[in-house]
Amino acid sequence: MKNRIPFTAQINEGLTQFWGYTRLSLMAACVATSVPSVAQNAQIIYKNQCAGCHGGQMQGSAGPALIKKEWKHGGDRASILKTIRQGVPTTEMMKFEGILSAREIEAVTDFIVNAQTAPQLLKKADLPLSVQTKHYNLKIEKLVTEGLNSPWGLEFIDATRALITGKNGDLYMLENGKLDPQKIIGLPKVYGTDLVGGLMDLALDPNYKTNGWIYLGFSHNPQNSTDKKTPGMTKIVRGKLRDHQWVDEQTLFQVPDSLLVTGGTRWGCRFLFDKQGHLYFTIGDMNRANDSQILTRPSGKVYRINPDGSIPKDNPLYGQPNVLQAIYSWGNRNVQGLAQHPATGVIYATEHGPQGGDELNILKKGANYGWPVITYGIDYNGSIVSTETQRAGMEQPLTYWTPSIAVSAIEFVTGGQFPRWQNNLLVTALKFEEIRRLVVAGDKVLEQEVLLKGYGRVRDLKIGPEGALYVLTNAPDALVRITKE
Repeated sequence: MKNRIPFTAQINEGLTQFWGYTRLSLMAACVATSVPSVAQNAQIIYKNQCAGCHGGQMQGSAGPALIKKEWKHGGDRASILKTIRQGVPTTEMMKFEGILSAREIEAVTDFIVNAQTAPQLLKKADLPLSVQTKHYNLKIEKLVTEGLNSPWGLEFIDATRALITGKNGDLYMLENGKLDPQKIIGLPKVYGTDLVGGLMDLALDPNYKTNGWIYLGFSHNPQNSTDKKTPGMTKIVRGKLRDHQWVDEQTLFQVPDSLLVTGGTRWGCRFLFDKQGHLYFTIGDMNRANDSQILTRPSGKVYRINPDGSIPKDNPLYGQPNVLQAIYSWGNRNVQGLAQHPATGVIYATEHGPQGGDELNILKKGANYGWPVITYGIDYNGSIVSTETQRAGMEQPLTYWTPSIAVSAIEFVTGGQFPRWQNNLLVTALKFEEIRRLVVAGDKVLEQEVLLKGYGRVRDLKIGPEGALYVLTNAPDALVRITKE
């Protein structure tokens, strides 16, 4: 079994370097990212610890809005203080007691309370439209700032057109850098948008120009109910667009009712077509961690199918009875990024840890990535998920991030726009609102650099047909184009 590979981190803006932490030092790592003294502005505490989920202006994002009249767990100072200290069980609202000091918790509580009547406290300075990095000065163009609602996935059709999915069930057409105002109708119904679900990734068939197939992944229940207690599971379909209508839908992956999950979170779902034309997709652990190790249950896996939904004969479980034969790997918590190296063909995957332990892995056929038996993270309530970080027969990450940066999509740099970044891996972060550039060589991460930070929760990114970098963000919901100056 190989050990975790250290990396050299080149981080902008004085960000702290984290690596080599053991399971028992995770709390100390989290403390290191909080504000070192209460004398510093409580707004900085909020930005570092809360804005990634609740939005920079408390408008809500992955978590609920914090400026509102109705509070599920109480909106008075004492209730907010209790929620921050103790967290909320069965949700991703972790407890901050032991991570922030008592005085820091009180400071950020007062900041949230005061913002209810003084929203000017949240005023955000304009971010620069030019950023200097190690190799290039980057020009940042705000391409779309209105009209997107919780965008999730981005794919280019050709040099002038692209498609964007919206978590709430929307599919947007982008043409010449502008959103088509005509709504696409007939799309699949989604639910669980407040359970880290909804309409997630999309992909275009490798032969899209001749067959027109578009692939969608979304949280689904057979009753099409909006009740979050209704059993559901991630579903994969393909269809076509004709005159702004979704037509000819075919189901490629849907589990039987007996395998549906009630109240699940972490649905996946990221797509990748490899060079052989296989479609990979991911399903998160649905808040059922132990199911990730059970091959008869769908949660916590990476899957591989043919474009028509059939099972490739070289899949690791092909022909085995009483298992889901589309499974390609297991022991996954929630894979949010898939990318194939342009030169080597190796597939890399980013995976959400809990509190700590976000991972970068090489995707291997039939591999077990260990969740929840081994992990470099702890649970949101501060409890230990596992005392083990390694075990025979389970994969070690190439690198991991503690505290969690909330990794999302990844993309290898290709084309002629950024020649000094050729074949570097771009890694996005939701909570940390980052794009990182990683120099990878096989199973080693040689270098990391933060290219962009603070422009929003980075959900997806793609190298466009002309080589520019297109970045899809939440909070704010926007599409940004990045070129070199």
